[in-house]
Amino acid sequence: MIELYADRWALITGASSGIGAEFARRLAGRGMHLVLVARRETVLAELAEELHTRHGTKCELIVGDLSEPDQAGRVIDRVNELGVTIELLVNNAGYGIVGTVEQVDAERVMSMLRLNVGTLTELTYGILPGMVERGHGAIINVASVAAFQPVAYMPAYSATKAYVLHFSEALWAEVYDRGVTIMALCPGVTRTGFFDVAGVPNWLKKQSSHTPAQVVKRAMKALEKRRQFVVPGWSNYLRALATRLAPRRFVVRESMKYFRPKKKKNATKSTDADAPPTGDDAPSV
Repeated sequence: MIELYADRWALITGASSGIGAEFARRLAGRGMHLVLVARRETVLAELAEELHTRHGTKCELIVGDLSEPDQAGRVIDRVNELGVTIELLVNNAGYGIVGTVEQVDAERVMSMLRLNVGTLTELTYGILPGMVERGHGAIINVASVAAFQPVAYMPAYSATKAYVLHFSEALWAEVYDRGVTIMALCPGVTRTGFFDVAGVPNWLKKQSSHTPAQVVKRAMKALEKRRQFVVPGWSNYLRALATRLAPRRFVVRESMKYFRPKKKKNATKSTDADAPPTGDDAPSV
């Protein structure tokens, strides 16, 4: 059973903008108190003030770059120091990199892997055992429609999202009968700052079909039904399904048309590991 809402605590990473901030607003509106994690202290503090003013929400802030080693452990230690019980964990922080193999810096890729995979995994294993012991709780891991296919010029990014999907579905099966729900949220194009920092072609920025509010609303409905994953929007769902049915060689070659980067010296990296959140992805093809 999922014991969400009034007077319970949620932990949200990448909380300062986009999907993460929208989760914070929606959960605060349902009476939850929040542990908000992000890099940008000023923006995070402004969000906390907004939520306290509107809903009387208690907000604890943890400022840090979750792409750096040991930061996930610091978050878990801080939660333990606060003495709060996390009923809902939203693993949202992450970023993407677009570029050819000549453009992409290996250390940037490793930083992305630490955030998109390492931090998410460590936080899950740090929080989940307590949920299982209590017999209730939920985790939302933000993946992407890119999880359903390999994406040329974003190979490491799409691989991280495939990991998040498979990791979440496997854990969902393990803990479902013990009262805990694990769900992968796989958005398509979302109207946030992801494209500006990921380096995708400009025309794709204009294809954003969902707002963060729409994505989060769909996610919460699916969570209440204890789904193992959700793809907001029928068109996104059909694209995700099509990539599983079509020949993989065709799928990955098609992705080249969508994500071929402009010629530049270095591929673009997110300037803030929590902005944009991981759910703000380009479309499946």
